[in-house]
Amino acid sequence: MSTIKVKKSHSFSKDEAKTRLASFEEMIGKYGVKLVWSGHRADLKGTGVSGGAVVSDDSVEITVKLGLLAKAAGVDPKRLQGSIEKRLNEAMEG
Repeated sequence: MSTIKVKKSHSFSKDEAKTRLASFEEMIGKYGVKLVWSGHRADLKGTGVSGGAVVSDDSVEITVKLGLLAKAAGVDPKRLQGSIEKRLNEAMEG
């Protein structure tokens, strides 16, 4: 099982940072994956993947664990990490 962790600092309130994750949620939704929120923490749920998101006072951290189904489907962990980093950078800028 591969684990991807991406952390991005921000200068927003926790609620604003959470709202800004909408573009990330939209991207993962295309793959049948979603974030299930409980306050400022979320569980990442989908076929072949698990993990979560944590919004703190100064950062957002995303963890994605790729299971055997994701690997069998040819998901490249490095490419996925790059995509997550790009989305978080876009979401937390400005």
